[in-house]
Amino acid sequence: MTLRPSHPIHWLAVGLGSGLPTRAPGTWGTLGGLIIFLPSLWLSWQWVALWVVLGALVGPYICGRTARDLNCGDHGSIVWDEWAGIWIALALAPATWWGWALAFGLFRLFDIVKPWPVDRLEKLKPVGLGIMADDLMAGVMAGIPIASIGLWVSL
Repeated sequence: MTLRPSHPIHWLAVGLGSGLPTRAPGTWGTLGGLIIFLPSLWLSWQWVALWVVLGALVGPYICGRTARDLNCGDHGSIVWDEWAGIWIALALAPATWWGWALAFGLFRLFDIVKPWPVDRLEKLKPVGLGIMADDLMAGVMAGIPIASIGLWVSL
């Protein structure tokens, strides 16, 4: 089967099209995830937490189903994992331009370089869990130092 953006699960997996560019789909997907997360600025922390948790919970199904349909592993155009990972980093970051810019930059760094334990998590099975786990950890690893800086700057 080929990628069918008209299929609802595939459409979510490719980040509503943000993962379809042939060059740097992960970066474009992360940017798409950031844009989609903008309404969170007007939500309470409880709703933001629910958003992030739901994104992480449905991700293994969305990514795994699309990967199985494409008969591949982590296809470059599958960016729901980038969406869920950046949402973690953004939720932990101060809601400022510098907080979100830093979240974006650190998340992309950890997602590309894949330091330990990010590199180990992408090998998890089933495939959907492996696709998601490394990006979720990259989001946590990006978010924690940004949250710490945010606490220090606000003092």
